[in-house]
Parts: sequence; structure tokens; C-alpha cells
Amino acid sequence: MIHAALGPFGDAIEFIFKERESQAGTVRVGGLGEIWDFTSTHLLLSFTATLIATAIALPLGIWLGHIGRFQFLATSISNIGRAVPALGLIVFFIAFLGVGFTNVCAALVLLAIPPILTNAYVGVRGVDPETVDAARGVGLTGTEIATRVELPLALPTIMNGIRIALVSVIATATIAPLANVDTLGRPIISPNVYGTAGQLGSCIVVALVTLGADGAFAALQRAVTPKGLKVGQRPKARRFALKFPIPTRSTT
Repeated sequence: MIHAALGPFGDAIEFIFKERESQAGTVRVGGLGEIWDFTSTHLLLSFTATLIATAIALPLGIWLGHIGRFQFLATSISNIGRAVPALGLIVFFIAFLGVGFTNVCAALVLLAIPPILTNAYVGVRGVDPETVDAARGVGLTGTEIATRVELPLALPTIMNGIRIALVSVIATATIAPLANVDTLGRPIISPNVYGTAGQLGSCIVVALVTLGADGAFAALQRAVTPKGLKVGQRPKARRFALKFPIPTRSTT
């Protein structure tokens, strides 16, 4: 009754929880079992690509920010990463890596690197120079300054870059079935098998997974932020005061 009242959305929700015949009537599709298989592959692909991108871009961004040079390189990589479509990368890698998990993962890694690299660079460069000078004055080496001073202070910005990369990768992983990797994009690109209900149901799950990952990473970002930065970021309480006009002495 409720599903009928919701129309296509009700049919999509029913597809998520209950199996049905495919459009051609040859196989059973939908249901929690198949949706979970798609979701687990989707998350594995997304987290793997984000972790690899973090391992590549984070040390490079911290180093570039620490030495204060090659800003053009950091910004150019970010701009190029936004301009190149992930689908084009997948098609390009087919010639070298073939279809499969490795191909899609490589394309998603390149998609995730720009925001991580840029935020790491900006975060480290944004550290107060006086703090860096004080650390250098007490005898810390360049590596110690980068890891013990600049990295902790830049952590909120760095985590935000990883968060942006993860959300982008999860959303883009829907095109993975084009390279024969069955993620939540499979029902979206196969309407002849899953129908409109499958397309819409898969879109709903992708949206929920993306929002869940974003919320979980936001909580992680708050958890790893140094306490001193949290105190500094708290909004100041507003003070309310009654304003009365100050009488002035007449000169007439």
C-alpha cells in the first residue's frame, strides 16, 4: 500500500529489499543479497583507490608545502584532475591494463589525488610562520617540523581533502561496470535487465552510501583534530546589550 502510494520510489525501495524477475524474465535480480554484493564491491574499490591516492599525494603535498615551492605544480595537478573525466581514463587504461578491478582503481586513484595533494599543500602552507620559526629555534630538524608541527596543525585541512576525494570516488565508481566491475552502477547502466526500479533503487543506495561515508569521515575528522584547534574554531558566544542613545548637550 505504501509502496503504491510512493509510485516509482516505492517500486525502487521494494527492488532493494525484494528479488524479482528481470526485464527479460530469465534471471532473478534485486533484493538485499545482490544489493549487498554490489555495495561491498563498490566500497572496496572506493576505499582502495582513496588509500592508494592518499599514500601517493599526502607525503608529496606535505613536502611541497614544507619547502614552500612548486605551488604551480600543486594547483596544476588539481586543475588537470578536475578536467580529465574518469570515464576517459578508464577507456585509456583498457589498452594497458585491460578491464577489471585494477583498471578502474587506477582511474579512481588519479581522480582522488588532486584534492588530497592540494589540501595537504594548502594546509601546511597555512601554518603560522612564527610557529615554524619557534620550532626551528628549539632545535627541531626540517623533518621533525614537518611531522610534529606542520602536519598536526594542517590536519583538519588535509582530512577535508581526503574526505572530498572519498566522496568523489564513491560517486564516480558507478561507472565501474563499463570495465566489468560490478558495483552499484550495474543496475544503472543495465536498464534492459534491472528496469527503471533497479536504476532508481541503485541510485538511492549510492546516495545513502555517499552520505554515510561523508558523515563517518566528518566524525573522524573531528576526532583527529588537535584539541587546541577545536577550541580555536569554536564560535564565540554572542553578547546581547541594550543600546540607548547617548544624550548630547544642545548648543543652541
